[in-house]
Amino acid sequence: MKTRNEVPENLKWRTDHIFKDVNEWNENAEALKGRLDFSAFVGKLGDKKELLDCFNKMYDCLSLLEKLYVYASLRHDENTKDPTFTGLMQKIGALDVKFSSEVAFITPELTSLDEKILDCYIADPDFSDYDYELKCILKEKKHVLSQETEEVLSLGGQVFGSFRDIFGMIENADLPLPTIKVNGENVTVSHGMYGVLLRSSDRKVRKEAFTKYYKAFHSLLKTITATYVGNVNKDVFFARARKYSSCLEMALSEEDVDIAVYKNLLKYVNKYLPQLHRYVRLKKRALGVKTMHMYDMYVPNVDNCELELDYEDAFKLVKEGLAPLGDDYLKLLQTAHDGGWIDVEETDGKRSGAYSIGIYSCKHPYVLLNYNKTTSDIFTIAHELGHAIHSYHSNKYQPHAKANYRIFVAEVASTVNEVLLLKYLIATTKDMKLKKYLLSYYTEMIKGTLFRQTMFAEFEYAAHEKAAQGEPLTDESLSAAYLELNKKYYGRSVVSDDEISYEWARIPHFYNAFYVYKYATGIISAISIAERIYKLGAPAVADYKKFLSSGGSDSPVELLKLAGVDLTEKEAYELAMDSFKKALDEFESIEL
Repeated sequence: MKTRNEVPENLKWRTDHIFKDVNEWNENAEALKGRLDFSAFVGKLGDKKELLDCFNKMYDCLSLLEKLYVYASLRHDENTKDPTFTGLMQKIGALDVKFSSEVAFITPELTSLDEKILDCYIADPDFSDYDYELKCILKEKKHVLSQETEEVLSLGGQVFGSFRDIFGMIENADLPLPTIKVNGENVTVSHGMYGVLLRSSDRKVRKEAFTKYYKAFHSLLKTITATYVGNVNKDVFFARARKYSSCLEMALSEEDVDIAVYKNLLKYVNKYLPQLHRYVRLKKRALGVKTMHMYDMYVPNVDNCELELDYEDAFKLVKEGLAPLGDDYLKLLQTAHDGGWIDVEETDGKRSGAYSIGIYSCKHPYVLLNYNKTTSDIFTIAHELGHAIHSYHSNKYQPHAKANYRIFVAEVASTVNEVLLLKYLIATTKDMKLKKYLLSYYTEMIKGTLFRQTMFAEFEYAAHEKAAQGEPLTDESLSAAYLELNKKYYGRSVVSDDEISYEWARIPHFYNAFYVYKYATGIISAISIAERIYKLGAPAVADYKKFLSSGGSDSPVELLKLAGVDLTEKEAYELAMDSFKKALDEFESIEL
């Protein structure tokens, strides 16, 4: 593997755009440390000038804190073996804790103010940078308890978080991971290896991995059930204590999302389950099996087709695929390519995977890649640049307090890019095997991100509703409910094996309730936006760019409306499902 010194400079990101070196970083870290004292503002936020000064100082400090973090993080990820940058990460971690503790009083003090004072602040033009933040605080005011009660609840923070920690220990330390034979070698069915084995062309390997993996979870099912039920009951407790109508309302209020969005998702995805059943039938036909089981569901429908492009050719292809977004978008892509935004090659000690990080106080976002000439890596370029350009526009057009977009919309721009690139490749390739592979890639993405995550969302919604109504949750009832959902979602063309009833017990996201639905709404929004762009052209692109520039300036549901996507109505769901149907039609029409 290459060392970093062997990589051409034009394939490395430019961290000197943040700080020129570690010495400058240390100087700024010391300067920030000296500013982290907000005690002068405590008890004074009912005064307009004091609150403005407090907000301004908070975001000034946050700007420098973020710059320090990004520099340390990027340098650390270039070479995780270098102790210098491990040390910087520890320093910035300590500064972050100090900053958080210093500003922790702000939200509780603001919620204690009279509503009329908060309304005046929101209406005051001097608070235009902070009005949405204040609106969210005002909205949550009725759910904030007395100071004494809040202090008692805060003391239980570690206890309330223990359910997730316990599950983590069960999953990563206590679970008796099985071993199976693959090509004469013993292979441990770890969590990462399980997915690899389910894609094996050897059906016996798939079945044995599936059966033994879930047998391991079944051996600890009562312990996992007690842990999960404890977590659900914790959610019920907090929803009642804070006077929310439900656990769902409490969870969605954190991102300012109406519960109608969640219920719409379940409603419309259930309406279109026949399309998923059709997908399963086509998969069964593609695999050529008489009876299909759940352990067959992850085998590729088409043998892998690698494009094997050099990075420059891959980047050119991405630009071609994203041409519908307009010349200014393409120019920004080229700026990212030429301007030190992207760290391209895999090198010794470099962090694996890919990500984008876009911070308000930095000149531009940064993108980490580990490009290896695979088809998946080409889509990763498009995906991560979608994040980067979303951050770039939000940071450019919004004040700091409104620039950071919510998790609810975080995957929209990245997935729009993937969908546009897919549609371009499907439309232009002459290679029928590649076309069928790409159509399979697209339908697999929709199956896994839209339908599967909605099934998870339906499961945890039902579990919380039952707990809130006082119905007992047991390992038998949870497993039976999950098995019925699996049968409903995937239909009769695949056997819902008994083992799949325990799948709920291995999902770590369930310990962060009502999170997974965002994956589904994200891909629905992205497909809807991409379809609008193809259908309407420039007007849809203009709408989309309004969304990209909106940051976190309003509820994420309202911001998506700027791009023509209303998740409280049916059109977005219909566009996404129609796109899925057309991809299935085209997949079925290609005979190899």
